[in-house]
Amino acid sequence: MIDQIKSHIETVKNFNASSEKELEEFRISYLGKKGILNDFFSKFKTVPNEQKKDFGKAINELKQEASSKIEGLKAAFKNQQEEKGIYGDLTKPGEQIEIGSRHPISLVKNQIIEVFSNIGFNVSEGPEIEDDWHNFSALNLPEYHPARDMQDTFFIQTDPKDILLRTHTSSVQVRYMENNTPPIRTISPGRVFRNEDISSRSHCIFHQVEGLYIDKNVSFKDLKQTLMYFTEQLFGKSKIRLRPSYFPFTEPSAEVDIYWGLETETDYRITKGTGWLEIMGCGMVDPNVLKNVNIDPNEYSGFAFGMGIERIAMLLYQIEDIRMFYENDIRFLKQFKSVL
Repeated sequence: MIDQIKSHIETVKNFNASSEKELEEFRISYLGKKGILNDFFSKFKTVPNEQKKDFGKAINELKQEASSKIEGLKAAFKNQQEEKGIYGDLTKPGEQIEIGSRHPISLVKNQIIEVFSNIGFNVSEGPEIEDDWHNFSALNLPEYHPARDMQDTFFIQTDPKDILLRTHTSSVQVRYMENNTPPIRTISPGRVFRNEDISSRSHCIFHQVEGLYIDKNVSFKDLKQTLMYFTEQLFGKSKIRLRPSYFPFTEPSAEVDIYWGLETETDYRITKGTGWLEIMGCGMVDPNVLKNVNIDPNEYSGFAFGMGIERIAMLLYQIEDIRMFYENDIRFLKQFKSVL
């Protein structure tokens, strides 16, 4: 009988269950009340005395092997169930991944960059936390200049020197001119900050794209032709007008209006019945700005322009409330899925 027990021990060692049901049948066959182990224990009294020690040792070994095998397989099945609970059935086809969409601000920014890239403008970027020199003084806004009040600045540190959140991306242009020599042709897209009340038409955070062109013999005519090209490419409209305006860093300065038309009720509403829409400011770079960045104004001249990306996006997509760009409402963002 000892040989029979050893044969069962080898069977137990080689056993592997493919299901919990099969494992349970194995347990009952060896450890159940009518199982193989109880059958051997019942025969113990018939074993000769000189064999009882080896017989008992063999039975205990069989019992330990059977118990160990059952516990090991139970743990394996439990781990499989936990993995299935966490990851699901890994044999099933994967769920379809929903395609996201670009934010409308990113879409419009990329369109503007593409338009100006086609005529040789590169893209320059700079820090959102700026110092007084790059944000104000170098742009012809010395200390106590009244135009500083137009910026509604968020100051971070005022001692020992003014540190602030940039109020325009013109600060990037200053940094670019300090580190590059003419000819310069660059646009500076980015986020800017102003301490303004939040409403349907204004926000304390918004985005700008500002452009700069510095070279010999650059004239206002070059500026106008560039703007006409831009409006034709982005809006499909090239009829513009330039109204005299004031900016500390350009002279002369102008506001740019585009003729939107009066073909629909929406056209009447957004243009207030005039057909014209203001889209940006522009002008010839002030000689003092060129001097501040060590560019000789007697040899070089240039123009600059700047526009709010949100305002352009509101025009292109007929969005009436600027706050919608920042609320992350999935219903709003889903509308731009089909836009590349």
